[in-house]
Amino acid sequence: MLRIRKFIDGEDEEVWIRIQNEAYKEYEDFRPDTMEDMEIWKKSPNFDSTGMFIAELDGKPVGAVNAYIDRKRKEKMGFLRALGVVPEFRKRGMGRRLAEKAIESLKERGMESVQGWTRENKVACKSLLESMGFNLIRVFSTMRRNLRIPDNIGEHKKLKMREMKMNMDDIKLLNWLSNETFKEHFNFRPDTVEETKFWIEEKPWCDILGVFFSYLNDEPAGYVWAGIDSKFIKHKGIKRGWIMSIGVLKPLRIKGIGTSLMQQGMEFLKSKGMTDVELGVDDSNPTKAIELYKKVGFKVVFKDLTYLRKIEWFWGNTLAPLTTFVDNTLFISIVRKANKDEERTRQNIICGDKKTFE
Repeated sequence: MLRIRKFIDGEDEEVWIRIQNEAYKEYEDFRPDTMEDMEIWKKSPNFDSTGMFIAELDGKPVGAVNAYIDRKRKEKMGFLRALGVVPEFRKRGMGRRLAEKAIESLKERGMESVQGWTRENKVACKSLLESMGFNLIRVFSTMRRNLRIPDNIGEHKKLKMREMKMNMDDIKLLNWLSNETFKEHFNFRPDTVEETKFWIEEKPWCDILGVFFSYLNDEPAGYVWAGIDSKFIKHKGIKRGWIMSIGVLKPLRIKGIGTSLMQQGMEFLKSKGMTDVELGVDDSNPTKAIELYKKVGFKVVFKDLTYLRKIEWFWGNTLAPLTTFVDNTLFISIVRKANKDEERTRQNIICGDKKTFE
């Protein structure tokens, strides 16, 4: 018998980690989460277990989902995160039941729409989302290249660089630059100083960070944020680092500043012994950042898809929209990490949570 129950703080952390690790272990960029990761996550100013659910089959944990609400957003939009089913229990409708439970939870808490994600090559998950009324609204690319650093490719020759100091003045500067450079981007909402402080001090994605500011005429022009996840390197045996975020103030774009920042981030990773570098980018980025990345030798290795649907009403356990999505442009204006993933999006993906940076 299948039972979907709420996550219990202080009791279910190891169960949650075990499900996520089993559900995502076939992913190319996977490395196992640990209790240490969970403890760091729970320190986040955005942590909320209200929408976390665990599926049990005859008492055995077999799946999980997080119906997440970002209370700092003005839009009444929730997020379908960390949806995963242990492989041997797939193809039994559990993913659909978890997704329905998550959307029901979001509806009960006042949300009017929901976003979900999946990897492009995950046909079953794409089919699930589309069968539940989700429409594709955005595509993100993960790109990679070696760390043989190119030069004379249009970089700004008179730019000054300095490494970030771990103090509140520089945390506030990073927060301001990140918000200013990303404010026209998809899924944007301003990061708070508290959030930026958490990412820098607690290092939830990468335990080794290198953040650099660029200056033009003694004024801040942009930044680059590079990182290394030691646990990933140990698990995969691959010396890979990440350009986690990079941004240039709008009036100063197309001057070679972004290229110089990219070179700086790559130099940092190379100095730490990395041999290749990865980053994420919105294919429809308004700054056309993907062209910069191609210019410096990055190539697409996989794509993640962002879906959106309205939340209207339920008939029993069946989701049934009152209207059909006719014009998705109404929702494309709903705007980050992470997967700055999000929340960044960098981690836990597919029908789940990734914070992507440009």
